Amino acid sequence: MKKFLLISILTFSIGAVSAQSSTYWQQHVDYKMEVTMDVKNNQYKGKQELIYTNNSSDTLTKVYYHLFNNAFQPGSEMDARLHSIKDPDGRMVTKTKVDGQDVKVSRIESLKPDEIGYLKITNFKQDGTDAVAKTVGTILEVTLASPMLPNTKSTFTLDFDGQVPVQIRRSGRNNSEGVALSMAQWYPKLAEFDFEGWHTDPYIAREFHGVWGDFDVTINIDAAYTLGGSGYLQNQNEIGHGYEDAGVVVKSPKKGKTISWHFVAPMVHDFTWAADKDYIHDVVQGPNDVALHFLYKNNPKTAENWKKLEPMMVKVMDFYNKNIGNYPYKQYSFIQGGDGGMEYAMCTLMLGNGTLEGIYGTATHELGHAWFQHVLASNESKHPWMDEGFTTYIGDLATNELSDKKVVNPFEGNYRAYYYLVNSGKEQPQSTHGDRYDENRPYSISSYVKGSIFLSQLRYVIGDDKLAETIKRYYHDFKFKHPTPNDIKRSAERVSGANLDWYLMDWTETTNTIDYAIKAVTENGDQTTVSLERIGRMPMPIDLLVEYTDGTSESFYVPLRMMNYEKANPNPSVKRTVLNDWTWAASNYDFTIAKAKGTIKKITIDPSGLMADVKQENNVYKQ
Repeated sequence: MKKFLLISILTFSIGAVSAQSSTYWQQHVDYKMEVTMDVKNNQYKGKQELIYTNNSSDTLTKVYYHLFNNAFQPGSEMDARLHSIKDPDGRMVTKTKVDGQDVKVSRIESLKPDEIGYLKITNFKQDGTDAVAKTVGTILEVTLASPMLPNTKSTFTLDFDGQVPVQIRRSGRNNSEGVALSMAQWYPKLAEFDFEGWHTDPYIAREFHGVWGDFDVTINIDAAYTLGGSGYLQNQNEIGHGYEDAGVVVKSPKKGKTISWHFVAPMVHDFTWAADKDYIHDVVQGPNDVALHFLYKNNPKTAENWKKLEPMMVKVMDFYNKNIGNYPYKQYSFIQGGDGGMEYAMCTLMLGNGTLEGIYGTATHELGHAWFQHVLASNESKHPWMDEGFTTYIGDLATNELSDKKVVNPFEGNYRAYYYLVNSGKEQPQSTHGDRYDENRPYSISSYVKGSIFLSQLRYVIGDDKLAETIKRYYHDFKFKHPTPNDIKRSAERVSGANLDWYLMDWTETTNTIDYAIKAVTENGDQTTVSLERIGRMPMPIDLLVEYTDGTSESFYVPLRMMNYEKANPNPSVKRTVLNDWTWAASNYDFTIAKAKGTIKKITIDPSGLMADVKQENNVYKQ
């Protein structure tokens, strides 16, 4: 077991002005919490002190908190959603027989009183004065004792009683792999208030949105448990469990003794932890002296795979640093404790059994979220494609780059999944709120896959180098903020000089598709006329490759007029001709090749495969 030296707390500063707007602002919170965990009955009691800074120009008369645990109760909105959606999450339902037919039944509806989750709030005060707090499902609505004026602070204090539910989704106890406590979204969490107003979505198992701030958390728990999670442990010499300084001997705690784990997490928008009696805890040094923690169950097969995982994740973090920007904290933890994998501040909770390949894929994706969501904190409830899609993109890049068997197009599978979605007739615009998708599978393909294609296709639109520069610019300009879809578009425009409003609108706000065709190839003396047709609603610039019977080839590029942009030649070894631009209003386009038709072997629209044309069969002409 590796030893871990105390890491000094990072100090972050955020400018009042973002690259997008001189009027940008965001709220700030300072949490101080102490919680005592009763591991026998899976209940806990806590106190919370929260200093809230109102950086907006609004006077606030109310504030709202999320009480996520309340979703795990019969009759909750999460329970209702499992009854109404056509394809409920398999982890959240069980199968039973009704009149001889298999029926999926919500696991939540059958939870007993000692199996449900809850958060009960009492003694809410604002600056020492009682305030009225009302619980409505998974939301606590607080009418303030005194209005909060712009650019002022208030201190909110409260007591809370919680019960950890049987693990059904993300948070809970005694999951499928035997992890005792997966404590995600476990505390009263202040809702975000931003330029759009309050974000008080009920919890039905999708994504999150949080307020940037600093967390000071003390967890009192039976000494037999090892903890991991967000933040830097402040009292590692008292704790042991692999956290102690080198050379310090920590006596084994007495059975039944309670010890306190004190964590500090600077400039994050969440705090998560997990605990188990049988965790192995390893620490390896990652890039830029970042400590990578690995906490996993003590069984031979799991331990073997996790040991192999450790150097692999050092390489992945190094790849992300180089291709996005440096990870800004000094610690990250991979913790066996999820029902799949889920990103949290400075850590992930993830399944730990299974194949090394599967664990590596999950860990690679979840680590990517440390950039795309936990530094670039987009509203993943409203725009899940921004964090899930961008993380899928960078994860696919990393996996391919670090593989012994690299492929030319590591995104090919994503395009096939997107075409499936289009052909299913179930696609909804990516502007759909994450909770509002009719079915789970279209949600997943839209968020993870189509969101990834937003970037891989942008490579086609502006070029590889410009996209790589765009991602770094986006990270530089919007880290520790709440970027919106317009912000990634503007980053790309600033880097490339292209006008890309059409791209963001058509791809994310509509279900318009791309479909270009080679309509005709006509002999014209010793020349050849190629007729192209735009069938789909979404316009694109066009790359064509012409291969000749003598083994030579050349390319042609048709700029899109509304872009006001000419992409660099993506393959400089092949001669390229830049043609006149193509307007959106014109559905047909002709150009001439200065060679006879008989010399042409093949013409291909988009030889890279990065343009998501939904009908590939009309993209190729063969003689």
